Amino acid sequence: MENGKKAAIGATLLVVLVAGVRSWMVYRERNAPEAPVVKQEAKIDDDDLVYLKKKLQSSLEDAKDLKGSTLWVSAGGQMDYYAYAGHHADYSKSKGILLAAVPLVVKDAFEQVAPKKAAFRIPAGDRHVLLVFTLPKSDSPTTEYAVPVGYKEGKFYTFYIDEIFFYDDPHELYKYWGPDVWKAIDEHRVINGMSEREVQLALGQVSKSTSNDYGNRMVVYSNLGKPMAVTFVKNKVTAVRADQGY
Repeated sequence: MENGKKAAIGATLLVVLVAGVRSWMVYRERNAPEAPVVKQEAKIDDDDLVYLKKKLQSSLEDAKDLKGSTLWVSAGGQMDYYAYAGHHADYSKSKGILLAAVPLVVKDAFEQVAPKKAAFRIPAGDRHVLLVFTLPKSDSPTTEYAVPVGYKEGKFYTFYIDEIFFYDDPHELYKYWGPDVWKAIDEHRVINGMSEREVQLALGQVSKSTSNDYGNRMVVYSNLGKPMAVTFVKNKVTAVRADQGY
């Protein structure tokens, strides 16, 4: 009988001891000073700090307001431009493809029904909206051309001018890229050390890659039918070669 009492008392003491230890651990956990949280600062690229104007056109008159303005091509290697005369674009005669960072001077804007084959980049809608422009740095600086920049569907307009062009000279916006990089961009070639954004301006936006790891991958650029494979490590070009196809 005495042994039974001792066993019961021992068991009770053990339960009390375990409960006490658990309570102490909970108390310590709740009252321990919080470990300082080390905040990792988000790395902001200088290019992301550059202010790019947007004009958000919503009517033909908004497009016409650009008359006399100089624009610079942002969406290089994408937009065909056409022969223009008498307020009409000849979609059967592509005069070339707009190259990035090239300046053009807007002369007018107008609407025209577009053939289906011309709706590759800009939907045909009921009518295309086109800008009339000249290329002041070309061999024919006064020749006028037309390029589609939006479309009208019913009463409503959709424009892509903000996406296709810079409203300010990119040579000034990204002046810190340096003269060697800008010389390569203006000559539409690639040099080691360029970033993806810089190469995109040099070779055009039409590209593909099997990786989504921006700045650490190989990208194949269409480059107007002369594909180039460019390898980036830490967002710097490390290798360039001609590719077999796009």
